Amino acid sequence: MTADRAPGDGSAHLPGPGNGPFGPGDRVLVVDPRARRYLVTLRPGGEFHTHLGALKHDDLIGRPEGCLVAASRGTKLLVFRPSLADFVLKMQRGAQVVYPKDLGLILVYADIFPGARVLEAGAGSGSLTLALLRAVGAGGSVVSFELREDHAKQAKANIDAWQLAFGAKTDNFELVLGDVFDTDAVTSHGNFDRIVLDLPEPWHGVGTTTEMLIDGGTLCCYLPTVPQVMRIVEAMTPGFALITTFEALVRTWNVSGQSVRPDHRMVGHTGFIVTGRKLAAGAQTS
Repeated sequence: MTADRAPGDGSAHLPGPGNGPFGPGDRVLVVDPRARRYLVTLRPGGEFHTHLGALKHDDLIGRPEGCLVAASRGTKLLVFRPSLADFVLKMQRGAQVVYPKDLGLILVYADIFPGARVLEAGAGSGSLTLALLRAVGAGGSVVSFELREDHAKQAKANIDAWQLAFGAKTDNFELVLGDVFDTDAVTSHGNFDRIVLDLPEPWHGVGTTTEMLIDGGTLCCYLPTVPQVMRIVEAMTPGFALITTFEALVRTWNVSGQSVRPDHRMVGHTGFIVTGRKLAAGAQTS
């Protein structure tokens, strides 16, 4: 399965939140006084219901971003357009999403740059794909392999929803229903500057799928467990250098006047990130 492509319009990059007042069809982020967040698609005549009361969509259409709007019980709600991080955490998911704290690290440590050609597998629910598309920009491209049809459909739906919300389509993205370890399927897409794998057993692609990675290019793997990390590092050691393994633990702080303390909850372990640079033929370190 290949994703539908829209004709290029000179702006073939993943859009970000726009400016101007809210309009019909916009996705908005509604935030209540306790900082609970809700993702809402505006429809004329529509209503959004919470325990705080109903919020009429018509009360938002035409209003500026960052406005305060009262629900039917009088509670003031704050309304913004969602950031990519907001969308990732609230979008429909089939597979577990890659969380924003890991998305940022993957983009930087895998060195995803504007104009890069990136091979991704698997697409999952599409959170990593969205981040990759934004990073490569108009001059780059992302080819994403997904083995499961249900996950591929969910990823495409989420990517389409994000694009639709901000009024643009990308023509530099291809979603392939297939196995990234099928070397013939991968070879048909040419060489890649970067390969990013969110798979249970990425080591099966080292030396086969990674043949399509340019010399000096970065392989990045996202893995939940230590045994998986050990297997991928072992597989990468002959042909890759500068192999690095790390994770991110994020703890927010509550700052209220003179009261400054860490929050009681934090985003702990979600996954390990392993990166390495491909060596030229004959330059294996061991």
